[in-house]
Amino acid sequence: MTRTPDERDAEWRARLSPLAYAVTRRAATEAPFSHQGFAPGPGTFTCVCCGAPLFATESKFESGCGWPAFSAPLPEAPVAEARDASHGMLRTEVRCAECDAHLGHVFDDGPGPGGLRYCINGVALDFAPDEG
Repeated sequence: MTRTPDERDAEWRARLSPLAYAVTRRAATEAPFSHQGFAPGPGTFTCVCCGAPLFATESKFESGCGWPAFSAPLPEAPVAEARDASHGMLRTEVRCAECDAHLGHVFDDGPGPGGLRYCINGVALDFAPDEG
């Protein structure tokens, strides 16, 4: 049975916190330095909406930007990019390709050979620690 957009939207509202809904389903941004952080240790950061694996702790770094930052997504991560001209800026938006959740933006001022900084809203992510 196919659900209407209103039914799907109601499901997202019921499943997500108000802030996670605003960020992932309406492309809002959480305030910088407002996310409580994640448990320490190795693991995988997943989409808060659909659970798709997106980033590994090995790619996480402290950028000072106020949001979790990653140098690259996992090799098979369903990460999509799109041009974003909102708020008077030209940026590259990052979305989950599995469920179309807005995650954040990617910039070309990151570390390492790729030189990218995936600036991701903390409320758009869950953290799954590695087993063992």
